Amino acid sequence: MKNPLLETEGLPAFNFIRPEHVEAAVQQTLDQQRAKLRQTEKIAAVTFESAEELERIQDVIHRVWSPIAHLNAVLSTPELRDAYNNCLPMIAEFSTEMAQNGTLYALYSQLEQDIDPAEKIKLRLLSHTLRDFRLSGVSLPEEERVRFKHLVMELSQRQAAFEQNLMDATDAFKHHEVNEEALVGIPDMVLRRAKELAKAQGHSGWLLTLDPPTYLAVITHAKNEDLRAHYYEAWVTRASDQGPQAGRWDNRPLIEKIASLRHESALLLGFNNYAEFSLATKMAGTPEEVFEFLQNLAEKSKPVARAELEDLSEFAGRAVEPWNVAYYSEQLKQTRFGLADDELRPYFPLPRVLQGLFKVVEKLFGLKIRANYGIDAWHPDVTYYEVCAEDKSPIGGVFTDFFARPNKRGGAWMDECLVRCKLEGLNQQPVAYLVCNFNPPVDSDPSLLTHDDVVTLFHEFGHTLHHLLTEVDYPSLSGINGVPWDAVELPSQFLENYAWLPEVLPWISGHYQTGQPLPAETLATLNATRTFQAGLSMVRQIEFALFDFRLHAEYVPDQGSRAEEILARTRQEVAVMEVPSFNRFPNTFSHVFGGSYAAGYYSYKWAEVLAADVFSAFEEKGSFDPETAKHFRNCILATGGSRDAMDVFKEFRGRAPSLDPLLRQTGIQLEG
Repeated sequence: MKNPLLETEGLPAFNFIRPEHVEAAVQQTLDQQRAKLRQTEKIAAVTFESAEELERIQDVIHRVWSPIAHLNAVLSTPELRDAYNNCLPMIAEFSTEMAQNGTLYALYSQLEQDIDPAEKIKLRLLSHTLRDFRLSGVSLPEEERVRFKHLVMELSQRQAAFEQNLMDATDAFKHHEVNEEALVGIPDMVLRRAKELAKAQGHSGWLLTLDPPTYLAVITHAKNEDLRAHYYEAWVTRASDQGPQAGRWDNRPLIEKIASLRHESALLLGFNNYAEFSLATKMAGTPEEVFEFLQNLAEKSKPVARAELEDLSEFAGRAVEPWNVAYYSEQLKQTRFGLADDELRPYFPLPRVLQGLFKVVEKLFGLKIRANYGIDAWHPDVTYYEVCAEDKSPIGGVFTDFFARPNKRGGAWMDECLVRCKLEGLNQQPVAYLVCNFNPPVDSDPSLLTHDDVVTLFHEFGHTLHHLLTEVDYPSLSGINGVPWDAVELPSQFLENYAWLPEVLPWISGHYQTGQPLPAETLATLNATRTFQAGLSMVRQIEFALFDFRLHAEYVPDQGSRAEEILARTRQEVAVMEVPSFNRFPNTFSHVFGGSYAAGYYSYKWAEVLAADVFSAFEEKGSFDPETAKHFRNCILATGGSRDAMDVFKEFRGRAPSLDPLLRQTGIQLEG
């Protein structure tokens, strides 16, 4: 049978991809693209067609690698994992070889000199590529260049191992319960799934897992404090030397190695630390600017967070331990607002929420979205949606994979299946993966979401719109590509606002049995909860961001990462609650140690400032004002990485960003 990963047209044939296809497809593709690189190097006349050829080469590799990496995240098996891990150094080696190619660097440098300044997108492509050449060590002496390539290859493997350890530790935990009284308060849909799982594995009672929906259900709703404490400990000690699986998948050595590899690679390129290296591709200019930004937010948020914690402790009648925060917060919210997450679930069945979400983007951008059930996918839960313009012309598509299951990475994300690419002989439309970890349907009932889940879905669809609505033809600048990491969250955090709008809530809510929307008074109450404990939420995110940035900015080789020391110092500065000594948060921080947010987690807050400011323009003109929506689409969604992020923000807003809209939105700073 022909290798399905080598198909060059259409969508990936997920149902036919097997682990044994992976290494052969990757090796063959890399060999072919190396040959094309050699041909490009030999071209005597320097023209922009050479740059376009490199865009093609990278897109061909992405077409092969994307489904492999995606399947490893959503449907991992030992065989697929091994094949994926074996290919990581091959991919890293090729990418670094290309980025360290002195001939190509000289070619691009010449092109940058020769290009017509009016060709702004082409000029942007060249400047970005030259920057990436330099950040890959193209100008280093041979020995250091080889060392840099080795560091990149090893880093990719260590980060993958971190993520896989976390997945294994999460999947391995099971809590078997036969006493129904111990489970009082946990939502029925979670218990029904736990009962089904216990039965499938030959047990009586209930078998509770550690997937995100189950963990959140237990920690938020279980009346049994011992169970909450047990789950909290299991969650914060995953992949560590503590907790119920102590030492089995300890990520601590990987943290040390990853931090060391990053620091050495930054030094080779002439930076003082990895934080400086990270900022070379971001909006923020210096580490001092990032620290000032976070500390300014902390200064405004910490007093509010402290007051919220005191309020919570007074309500609980005791000092509140970390495993009790979510539970008492939910109880306080119910008491104060008469609103419980579990009571809201029946009103947010996933099909209804999706229908309302699609209505929002249709009203904002004129999009038409419809399911195509004839498209091949990797799991029965997956649905493919075609996205069209108002005139019904196709724009692209999105695969949705919404439900938690074993061997699937936790969290929620959007990633690129296919990237928009319009070059001679190639007209490729963008396709996204949209992945969540919601509670799956049980029996004949649909998946029922909390409003937090709804906000998560809107967030990820904001990323999806950024990917799909690009009008840039070069893959390296298309959609989210080429966008500074501290601006890439802007569209996602912007769209979250629509999950709260009074006019939108009736579109996304409807009781799964009766179809009745949320009552008007409940809608008003739900909106009133938006700022509930916003200070606690803010300082928590600032803690994560400061820890990440300090770990990379303050790394000292002969002292190691000092992760625990830096985290303790950061908590002392910004946190309002102590955590137990067994807490091993860094071991679970996959955004930073397994993903792309190293010395960049601050980006969430940075972009949240931008998003709140952008949305304030809609508040001034109307949430669905057509001209404002068109301006937003043209300035921000359509341009991808083809323009400077600050320039497009200023073009949209007419000024530099302000912190005030975010502080008002969260209730941390009141009007006036």
